[in-house]
Amino acid sequence: MPTTRYDVWMPSLAPTERTLRSVMTERLTWAQFVREYRRELLMDGPIDSRSRTIKNHGQKFTLRLLKQIARKGNVTVMCHCAEDQLQCHRHTLKTAIERA
Repeated sequence: MPTTRYDVWMPSLAPTERTLRSVMTERLTWAQFVREYRRELLMDGPIDSRSRTIKNHGQKFTLRLLKQIARKGNVTVMCHCAEDQLQCHRHTLKTAIERA
């Protein structure tokens, strides 16, 4: 996708390749995928081990930031899935942002 179509790209909010591959090859059910993807979103980041006092806590702060931005305007989450596809990580990400 051309970079003129979006303002910020946050690939760290996507599911890991392993988790995505597992659901695509049906080694994970959709419900298992959603649970694993939510766990990935909320796991502590590897940077946390480098700082004793200031913790990144994975994507929690990014999700909260997106929630605040969404209160003032649109936040668009893009994916290669069809726009009307129900089993897409965008729906899980939207819920995670709303719950942040």
